Amino acid sequence: MAELSCEVLVVGAGPTGLMLANWLTRLGVHVIVTDTKDGPTRESRALVVQARSLEIYDQLGIGDQVLDAARRAEAIAPGFGPRAFGRIPLGPLGTRITPYPYIEVLEQSRNEEILYDNLRKLGREVFWETPLTAVVQTEQGIEAKVGNDTVRARFCVGCDGANSMVRKIRRIGFEGVTNPHQFFVLDASGTRGLVERAINVRPNGTDFMVAFPMQGEGNWRLIGAVRGADLEEDDARRRLRQTFGVRYENSRWYATYRVHHRVAVAFRDGPFFLAGDAAHVHSPVGGQGMNTGLQDAHNLAFKLADVLHGVARDGWLDRYEAERRPVARKLVATTDRLFGLITSNRLPARTLRRLVVPLIAPVGVRVLPRSSAGSRLFQYVSQTRIHYRMTPDEGRRDAVVGRRLPWSGGNHAVLRAAEWQVHAYGGVDASDVPDLGVAVHLFPPAPGTALRPGLLYLVRPDGFVAAKAEPAEAEPRFRYALAR
Repeated sequence: MAELSCEVLVVGAGPTGLMLANWLTRLGVHVIVTDTKDGPTRESRALVVQARSLEIYDQLGIGDQVLDAARRAEAIAPGFGPRAFGRIPLGPLGTRITPYPYIEVLEQSRNEEILYDNLRKLGREVFWETPLTAVVQTEQGIEAKVGNDTVRARFCVGCDGANSMVRKIRRIGFEGVTNPHQFFVLDASGTRGLVERAINVRPNGTDFMVAFPMQGEGNWRLIGAVRGADLEEDDARRRLRQTFGVRYENSRWYATYRVHHRVAVAFRDGPFFLAGDAAHVHSPVGGQGMNTGLQDAHNLAFKLADVLHGVARDGWLDRYEAERRPVARKLVATTDRLFGLITSNRLPARTLRRLVVPLIAPVGVRVLPRSSAGSRLFQYVSQTRIHYRMTPDEGRRDAVVGRRLPWSGGNHAVLRAAEWQVHAYGGVDASDVPDLGVAVHLFPPAPGTALRPGLLYLVRPDGFVAAKAEPAEAEPRFRYALAR
């Protein structure tokens, strides 16, 4: 038995916990990571990496590794039953929004391996096969029983999944519902009957199927609904063939599971925090789950580092829940409604799927790539449109403030410094910028974005815009935002 100490104890070494540990270590915070598993996940589980998460990977310095390991989905291929209606290319929808205008398919296990390797390069390890069995709050922070050791830390973050021990020990409610249906999920090889290099989405009157291209020729992740009793793989194979015209030779992994839609009542309880599946779970429709957890970790890491380094007061940590819980609630509500529409056995829903989808989907294939609606849909799915309320009295949502910094073609590279910055996009000289003790970056005008010439923008280390002002008014407004 040993007594260990650190600044942050991270419980759980899935994608969320490993992302948090990477960023905390990068920011100079002493962290201990513990997990019950014997190493990174072997099953693929979650597998979509959205554009916003890729931007975070790039800021961490490992974006190219993720892209090299991923399989690119270049389009969405809507269909109905065995019919495919064509392709909606993703590139035109996101080209002016992000340097990553596609959906990258990279299974959870590879995300974990890349993050774990990077963590070890930063000089940290994971305490594998070391479960958390008890944790209490102390005057100095927390004290935890981890394996045979005692760990004392200033903060504890539960990244330990839907059955979070941290959440249960702190008796934090997990509100929501469990859908009566189940999913089947399988990783298939030698697959035929799908539109290549595209995410295939095919409902029909009673069932639905979603297929994601994976690394390797003919390798796909196939997901569908299970009605009634548990479905054996042979039954799923027959249903895929008869209903959707999809055949495969072999499977590497097959499972069925329930779909939950739940959000923790609180994301913070004193020195305890929840992130990822410990804080929110929902249907895999839309490929948002792992990405939301990665972004929870990114958001929280900077706030914890600010407080631990003495540049922000403890109340700054309340902003984590204020910013991330509304995102989770909206996501859970949206996926719950969408999943309900897809799986409902009620006559109106069945009729909608059977009659409306075959009429609308072919139109969408032609119209969405050229419309502003298609671009906006990409922003929602890619999680580049998330908005945080920067002040309690904030009125109408601003096009820039409270959002991740719009991409202008090269301005995201400076975010790798992970520091507060002032940006200007034309119409401003260096002499116009007040001395706030932060980096200043002057860019050319950025037409096609919401960034306007003649204004200064205060950008947080996580890439979100905290405030904007004309140069003459910037100093007091920016100092207020920096005070935290």
